[in-house]
Amino acid sequence: MAITAPTYEPVATAEMLAQAYVQDRQDRIALQTKTAAAQTAGLTKLRTAMSTFETALAALTTKKSMVSNSATLSAAIGTATATSNATAGTYSFYVEKLATAGQVSYGGITETSVTGSGSIDVVLADGSSFTVNLGNADKDLSGKLTAKEIAAAINVEATNNSRITASTMMVNNVPTLVLTSNATGKDSQATIDATNSSTLNGLFTAPGAEKVLVEAVDGIFWVGDKTTGTKVEQASNVLSVVDDVKITFTKAQLPTDTPVTVTVANDKAATQANVQSFVDSYNTLTKLLAEMTSNGDPQKEVAGGVFASDSGVLALRSRMSAVLRKEVDGVSLVNLGITGQRDGTLSLNAERFAKSIAADPLVLDKLFGGATLSNPTGVLGELNSLSRQWTSTTSGQINKRREGVTDLQNSLAKRTEALDITYEAARKRYLAQFTALQQLQSRMNKSSELFDALFGNKSAA
Repeated sequence: MAITAPTYEPVATAEMLAQAYVQDRQDRIALQTKTAAAQTAGLTKLRTAMSTFETALAALTTKKSMVSNSATLSAAIGTATATSNATAGTYSFYVEKLATAGQVSYGGITETSVTGSGSIDVVLADGSSFTVNLGNADKDLSGKLTAKEIAAAINVEATNNSRITASTMMVNNVPTLVLTSNATGKDSQATIDATNSSTLNGLFTAPGAEKVLVEAVDGIFWVGDKTTGTKVEQASNVLSVVDDVKITFTKAQLPTDTPVTVTVANDKAATQANVQSFVDSYNTLTKLLAEMTSNGDPQKEVAGGVFASDSGVLALRSRMSAVLRKEVDGVSLVNLGITGQRDGTLSLNAERFAKSIAADPLVLDKLFGGATLSNPTGVLGELNSLSRQWTSTTSGQINKRREGVTDLQNSLAKRTEALDITYEAARKRYLAQFTALQQLQSRMNKSSELFDALFGNKSAA
């Protein structure tokens, strides 16, 4: 009679039992690995968001003020801008002549032997000059210099300091070298002195070779009326006679034209836009923090945030909210129409904001301050300092946490390697045991068959 005890395939059985032996520890390591990966991704996302927030604060700080002023010209003869420190008012100007950049050409600059070319000097009307060495100007190694090669040598000359731009033209099939001043004003006019070049001097000094295409002149402007105002003669078309106001004129006026006016006033729309940009930047960051610290909703199968139980990130949210309650002279953001919502975000009431600024525009900068690293002040400064405590590459919380997560991941990797060794040892042990059992069952089956053959019931035969 054959033995009916269950049989086990050694390899599959050994693998199954070895896996069961390490399964609990493997599950714990897998969960910790998944959590560590989520924290790494969360920290990266948090750093990006906080860095973006700091950039927004820095942009507002660069403007020097949350209050914006505008400067408006009464005629389309230029543009004007005003800083936040500009004093409101109306100013009159008459533009008699615009400053121009000089341009001179040299015709008949034919190919010339490199030998004896030496150097040339570019001389400006203000008395300054720079020397252009032509020794390496022959770029195509033809043995001759062309107008284009001379122009290129002028442009790359380090002592040029971008004062002159050289180019070439073909005028009546004659190669022509053109020098254009990059600055305006009479002192910018340039000429070429080729006395140091025996081969080029004749070309540059030939009768009719040099032609002034555009004469360099200073601009003439009048503060007030042309007949009774104050004359201003300068090389630039940018007028800065009004404190914190820059006027760039692009067109001269006719003799019969009346003076143009520049009106400086508070730009309400731009000022509100500055505050709105702060509100938007703050809301973007606080929404992310809310998402990361959310407890989720198990009933709706909504998972919690990666930092749901992280006291540090929760404290960051709380401290950011506390900064917004800061008061200056008894006035807070709430008085300006900037209020907190139930979800932690901010909302700007445009009507209330406009009334508050109209009553006291200075309070805006007192409240917001600036986000400089050396002297942080106001809301911008405090929020930036708070954010830097997390994003600093030397001592920031994000870097410290990343180091902790990295250490954990390294530890998990080592534990995984050790668990693999444990699994393999268990598999080999089980494999040996069940191989032996399989062999024993095989011998017992053979013995049972032998007993059946010797002593079994043979009456049927």
